[in-house]
Amino acid sequence: MKTQLKSIVRDQSLAPEGKLKIDWVQAHMPVLNEIRKEFERDQPFKGLRVAISLHLEAKTAYLAKVVQAGGAEVVITGSNPLSTQDDVCAALVEDGIAVYAKYNPDPQEYKDLMVKTLETKPDLIIDDGGDLVSILHSERQDLLAQVRGGAEETTTGILRLKAMEKEGQLKFPMVAVNDAYCKYLFDNRYGTGQSVWDGINRTTNLVVAGKTVVVNGYGWCGKGVAMRAKGLGANVVVTEVDAIRAVEAYMDGFTVLSMEEAAKVGEFFVTVTGNKDVIRGAHIANMKDGAILSNAGHFDVEVNLVELAAMSVSKRVVRRNIEEYVLKDGRKIYVLAEGRLVNLAAGDGHPAEIMDMTFALQAMALRYVNDNYEKIGSQVVNMPYELDELVARTKLQSLGITIDTLSDDQKAYLDSWASH
Repeated sequence: MKTQLKSIVRDQSLAPEGKLKIDWVQAHMPVLNEIRKEFERDQPFKGLRVAISLHLEAKTAYLAKVVQAGGAEVVITGSNPLSTQDDVCAALVEDGIAVYAKYNPDPQEYKDLMVKTLETKPDLIIDDGGDLVSILHSERQDLLAQVRGGAEETTTGILRLKAMEKEGQLKFPMVAVNDAYCKYLFDNRYGTGQSVWDGINRTTNLVVAGKTVVVNGYGWCGKGVAMRAKGLGANVVVTEVDAIRAVEAYMDGFTVLSMEEAAKVGEFFVTVTGNKDVIRGAHIANMKDGAILSNAGHFDVEVNLVELAAMSVSKRVVRRNIEEYVLKDGRKIYVLAEGRLVNLAAGDGHPAEIMDMTFALQAMALRYVNDNYEKIGSQVVNMPYELDELVARTKLQSLGITIDTLSDDQKAYLDSWASH
């Protein structure tokens, strides 16, 4: 029997506001609602403790409740200090979920809350950016033996996991949910594309039409950001280090420049690479007065704020989630959300209907790894295609859309190598 856990949240009186938020997204997450019915019936996680580290807002909260409905004792923490919503945390506590999270804790408290989550000795993990897994393997190896496996949400996290696997350091299986079709095709592209501009527009209250937007990186997230910027009437410039993606951006109708050249013309900048120092001092030195810098990658390292600060004579908050840096020559550079994920730190993240599919994948991946962890072993594995497709079929059903089915004769035709 698991011991009763005591939550750490900022203000429990905020629970009613958080409950309204969770109820709203639940009404717009039909795929996850179907999975909840299945979990309530099958109880796949009965007697197990599940630790979740994700951006702790309403959609994540509903995922936690779905996992709980499958019989799990759930403990949850944030995956970014500025994306945690205190009212949602309070609402989850009322629903019997242990919460270790606050909005904007100092860096040490933020990490301490993650460690406390791991100290509950979870059997399964849902991670975002690989933070829980990294702490387990580097600092708290005493807690490793209990963990059966887990699922990872992000590109950044999967890169870290594969590096661990390559070095022989990974001690349990992790499902690469980010690499599922229903994740990167929809969440990364349409979710990031819309939510990034929701965050930027809400924060700046400036027009995008006619402006030059520089998108750093043309992976699936970058594709979505560029597409939505174009839809808002912007002139879009893409920077890349991958030649194939650069050609793709060019053929999609965007201007492709080096970052050195793009820095001279950009008015809005959005980094979506997963790498550090994408925008650094040498680029900032060439930027226009009033340039606005934002990041949509997992960690706050894509814009080099240390170099920016060293180039500046002053810094101040001019509007919530906007910091103004005044350079030595008088030019002003604006940074959104402290260089953290602009769509979550300065907005509500992806739309509910998008996260419905992503979190359905997470819930199914968790069940898959729990059922197969001994067989999988200590490696990073892809989401089984049949589960990926099941999410898509459930989504189509919720939309009232039917599609065709191959006949046996058609299947035989496709499977045959002989001349037709």
